Amino acid sequence: MMHHLLDTAGMREADRRTIAAGRPGIALMEAAGAAVADAAAGFVAAGARVLVACGPGNNGGDGFVAARVLAERGFAVTVALLGERARLAGDAATAASRWTGPNVALAGADPGAFDLVIDALLGAGLDRDVDGAAAAFLDRLAGAGVPVLAVDVPSGLDGDTGRVRGTACPATLTVGFARRKPGHLLMPGRALCGRLVVADIGIPDAVIAGLAPRTFADEEALWRAAFPRPALDAHKYARGHALVLSGPADTTGAARLVARGALRIGAGAVTVGSPRDALAVNAAHLTAIMLRPCDDAGDLAGLLEDARLNVLALGPGLGRERARALVEAAAGAAHAADRALVLDADVLTAFAGEHDALAALCARTGAAVATPHAGEFAELFSRCQETRDAPSKLAAARAGAAALGIVLVDKGPDTVIAAPDGRAAINAGGTPHLATAGSGDVLAGFVAGLLAQGMPAFEAACAAVWLHGRAGARVGPGLIAEDLPEMLPALLGEVLG
Repeated sequence: MMHHLLDTAGMREADRRTIAAGRPGIALMEAAGAAVADAAAGFVAAGARVLVACGPGNNGGDGFVAARVLAERGFAVTVALLGERARLAGDAATAASRWTGPNVALAGADPGAFDLVIDALLGAGLDRDVDGAAAAFLDRLAGAGVPVLAVDVPSGLDGDTGRVRGTACPATLTVGFARRKPGHLLMPGRALCGRLVVADIGIPDAVIAGLAPRTFADEEALWRAAFPRPALDAHKYARGHALVLSGPADTTGAARLVARGALRIGAGAVTVGSPRDALAVNAAHLTAIMLRPCDDAGDLAGLLEDARLNVLALGPGLGRERARALVEAAAGAAHAADRALVLDADVLTAFAGEHDALAALCARTGAAVATPHAGEFAELFSRCQETRDAPSKLAAARAGAAALGIVLVDKGPDTVIAAPDGRAAINAGGTPHLATAGSGDVLAGFVAGLLAQGMPAFEAACAAVWLHGRAGARVGPGLIAEDLPEMLPALLGEVLG
């Protein structure tokens, strides 16, 4: 269940239920502070100088506990407090009363005089921009050149959106509690957190399960049970048959990347539907992938008479006008209701500002997955107020999936996969080396290949994004899109093993 994410409201409710079940709030705070102290002790040498910057809430209470535990272990600890100690309340006041070491005002603290600074100023549920003494301290800390250990999140980071409220100091290490928050994975929060560890502070798994989280980290546990495994008596058409539509001769490479990805991930058969003037180009590059002529909507309708074609992937390299006509044809073709769609690139921009028209077409087909990058997302939903007003990428992806009525993969360094029923997953891996031409086309192929094998759309999209990220990490520097499918045999062996 560690792939479950909790937003700040969910974390508060988990705390409340745990306390109501008999575990005191101060016990949770003691466990959190001890986890921070353990992380700090493993980060600097014995006896190091540690500054603990404490705020007026429970985040500061965690800091007071960490300060006391570190001092007991022989570290030279100083607490810098934001505000007046007398104004602390509840468990934070109890934790502060147990600290008997040196204190300084936050405004007078010099972070550069220490070997490590523990940032326990502000928690994940920040509801306004950081200002005043806290902002000034964070700015000094950012320029001090010392390691920073953040408690829960770096102060100034919104734990729900991953956005910075006013200012924030990047952390070298962040210690979260019980479960990760969306802001730990959404950019720029993911970059600001540094290395992230999540500590068990005594909140039972059953309490978190009782909250029925709908947001997840995209990890194997989320989709492994649904991953297709070939039966002993399977034949190629039992493993699905994907049709990928190609653009004209000068843009055929995109479709071949899609097709290669679909075949490598396990589709039993893949056919490229190619304009007649591009048949020779495609034929020169295709071997195990079949080739059929497809110039227009009429040709596509003819191909789709074959009920074995259970997935259609289109968009990359098609051109906007042709892409729109082919989507419309697919929605009216034979067996449309039983055929999954993967929509990318030119299909999405062909419906710029008309997401409702695309949604109507998708409603006539089977499962569908759209895979826009940020620019395509903005064009497609330019007239959708729910996505424009969304407070985070996570919320925008959820709104987009609901508006289209299909699974949406909002790509980027913090890819979000959202289903129209409200489930959403945030990519917890990936690599910047994936930012290369054709990478997204391969991802569309991975999705198509998994859909062809009968994997449900949300799980297929999550698995495709995860495998795509892992493949990119395996290749590393120098990656080009053609490398990605070739990483799959080893990765699939690990997943299926």
